[in-house]
Amino acid sequence: MANLFEVLWIFLKLGFTSFGGPIAHLGYFHDEFVLRRKWLDEHAYADLVALCQFLPGPASSQVGMALGFSRAGYFGAIAAWIGFTLPSAALLVLFAFGISSLTGTIHLSYLHGLKIVAVSIVAHAIWGMSTKLCPDKIRATMAVVAAILASLMTSALAQIGIIVAGGAIGIALLKNNDQLPHSPFSTKSSRRAGTFLLAVFAVILIGLPLLASLYNNVALKQFDSFYRAGSLVFGGGHVVLPLLKNEVVTSGWVSNESFMAGYGAAQAIPGPLFSFSAYLGAVSSVQPSGIIGALICLIAAFLPSFLLVLGVLPFWENLRKFDQMKFAMKGINATVVGLLLAAFYNPVWTSAIFTAKDFAIAIGAFLLLMFWKAPSWLVVILTAVAAGLLT
Repeated sequence: MANLFEVLWIFLKLGFTSFGGPIAHLGYFHDEFVLRRKWLDEHAYADLVALCQFLPGPASSQVGMALGFSRAGYFGAIAAWIGFTLPSAALLVLFAFGISSLTGTIHLSYLHGLKIVAVSIVAHAIWGMSTKLCPDKIRATMAVVAAILASLMTSALAQIGIIVAGGAIGIALLKNNDQLPHSPFSTKSSRRAGTFLLAVFAVILIGLPLLASLYNNVALKQFDSFYRAGSLVFGGGHVVLPLLKNEVVTSGWVSNESFMAGYGAAQAIPGPLFSFSAYLGAVSSVQPSGIIGALICLIAAFLPSFLLVLGVLPFWENLRKFDQMKFAMKGINATVVGLLLAAFYNPVWTSAIFTAKDFAIAIGAFLLLMFWKAPSWLVVILTAVAAGLLT
């Protein structure tokens, strides 16, 4: 029980302070769980990130669920999701209820400071991961090539292809490198349980559209739409938005004006962008809406991630023990560093660093993280204040 409350508290803190989108979230997680709490090492963390990059849905939320699962079982996964998602979902539901001045009351320079701190968080994570995962010229080269390719080819399919290519190169070229010991990632689950969860995922994915077509029930149709969005979209929150817009605006559930207003608000808050689903459920023009609609759409959007990542983890942990997979993971982890490096430039850097003052604030925050070992939540506050005072 102590572990469960620990997971909830840590992820609630992260839910309030993790600005900057999914790549920044992975940086916050790296700082919190690899460097500070040492729940897992660099290799196990990179393996987990690589797995979640393969799965549809929000990668950062999936990594969070897996970390909670490792620490406190199934309830730990739920606690991690609640803690990380609740702040952003609650803020967006409040916005839906008419507090449109929620973001307007915050000076734009403070919001810009929250984007700047994401630059430092991601840079800190890449620095730490690269020293462990790219220690030789082959893997350093793989990371740089992966970053170049990911910058030129931005589709989710290209990203998966880069990871697969990294695994193949690892098997071919990294067999003679020093063999690393297996870095365990406790799953607290059996392959039988994993199979059951994957079967539940598939049954819901196939069965919901059939039920929605048979019964004229709005709640069922809402759950079906948001569950499919969470099941079939690779690349995270920004990629799912066009699909959600097609589902809710085309159907007449949400006006285009309301959709765009909520999307704008979602950019200014911490936590996962998939929390936007709570806003859409709350502003729905058909019943259920409000709190009930928000809960239906929010749970439906994240449920596929829960079933998939917890279903796959038992198999993944066993697969990681084989020698050929260890070679592959060396290459995959190098490409993951490259993917993070590409995302560091766009959108993290390009959306935050515009002036010399922005750069000065960013390197100051990096100094606090890297050398003064300041907690990320404190750096977030100090950076926002500095941006407010200097810009």
